[in-house]
Amino acid sequence: MKIAVIPIDNRPICYDIIEDVLSIDNSYELFMPDIKHLGGLYSYSDRDKLFDFLDSLDNIDYLIVSLDTLAYGGLISSRRCEDSFDEIKERIEKFKNIASKKAKKILAFSSIMRISNNNINEEEKEYWSKYGKKIFEWSYNFHKNNSSNPDTIPKEILEDYLNTRKRNFEINKIYINWAKEKFFDTLIFSKDDCAEFGLNVKEALELEKIKNDLKIDNVFIKTGADEIPLGLIARAVLKDKELKINPVFANEKSVDLISKYEDISVKNCVLGQIGIAGCKINTKNYDLKFYINNFKTSQGDLVLGDVINSSNNNINLDNTFIADINNANGSDTGFIQNILKNNPDNFFGYCGYNTSANTIGASVFCAVIKYFALKSNSYNDKAFKKYQLIRFLDDWGYQAVSRKYVRENALKPDEYKLRLKEKENELNNCAKEISKFLNYYPDEIKYSLPWERSFEIRIDVV
Repeated sequence: MKIAVIPIDNRPICYDIIEDVLSIDNSYELFMPDIKHLGGLYSYSDRDKLFDFLDSLDNIDYLIVSLDTLAYGGLISSRRCEDSFDEIKERIEKFKNIASKKAKKILAFSSIMRISNNNINEEEKEYWSKYGKKIFEWSYNFHKNNSSNPDTIPKEILEDYLNTRKRNFEINKIYINWAKEKFFDTLIFSKDDCAEFGLNVKEALELEKIKNDLKIDNVFIKTGADEIPLGLIARAVLKDKELKINPVFANEKSVDLISKYEDISVKNCVLGQIGIAGCKINTKNYDLKFYINNFKTSQGDLVLGDVINSSNNNINLDNTFIADINNANGSDTGFIQNILKNNPDNFFGYCGYNTSANTIGASVFCAVIKYFALKSNSYNDKAFKKYQLIRFLDDWGYQAVSRKYVRENALKPDEYKLRLKEKENELNNCAKEISKFLNYYPDEIKYSLPWERSFEIRIDVV
């Protein structure tokens, strides 16, 4: 099968993960643009090079596309890009014209512009550093109460913000019409960093109504972002196959609670991510067990210092894959120690990355690829172990163990590399434990911070 992917941007969780996981099955031919042509934290994707990449494709079975990458330059750029509606419309129509000749099926996603509840402008326009929280609160109350007083926000700033939202929303409505025409085999709108109310939630409801009025069955609206392309690749891999999954929760009584940075319950998040991938739920006659290490009362958050470490979640890894969502932004270290005591011979993967949707979607992606690789005798065990070493080392070794030091002791951006270097021994000690568990011993492991901040780590395994 020939699969082409245009990722969200150049982060490891958006680019490297696709190569690493698809390498678990030797039967796939993967085509992706050179990573240097994709956007970063402060750089836009090179759209001309991406169109050259599309032009170079030939007889692709499935094209998986982050539409934000082509329209705006990336997910983060979709909030900052100053291009007009007409400029973006011309760009996406160019994509449609080329892609329609290159791939048998096109699966795509576009974001519903997020509203972060803070005054951090690292991923937003400059004015977010002063007015971000106020814009969030105005948006929340406007949606909840159908009115809100904007007096605390300068008129020109609110106007700019609303114009950007309107532009992106109108572009999303174009995509819905393309879905009705069956240009897209599957189209997903993603809600990134949600709350219960807000203009982003309001837009999601409006898009849902439009698709229902048009009687379209190939458009879905899901909470999450980075993991959405992974679910779409899994959906392509499944095709006319079937994979029955049995979700098992560590805290069954808490499945209706809502994770941090999301607007739906843990249970609905799990069901939604399984649905994106095209898998079926079956609690009795199932192919794989999906163990979700969910929280009892409220989700911890390693970045906020609200850390939850369980010690009693013993688990049999046989025919099982795991999503560790007890904490946002990293692993439950007590749970990890229990995992590492087990036999991983028939294990289908672990993830504990960032938000619940990110973790759950990435977990399903890996499990789908490994399951069908084994079925078709094209399984690459070394690739699976390499990816799992990266996952455990990122989500546990770095995010849960070492990142706090890196983040709190880097006073300037150029100090992050230095602080990471100071933690390499600690990371390598974690790697030794993981290697013993996996029975996989690489020659070398290299660590870097591709966006020169503490959040994303790139782990190169040689």
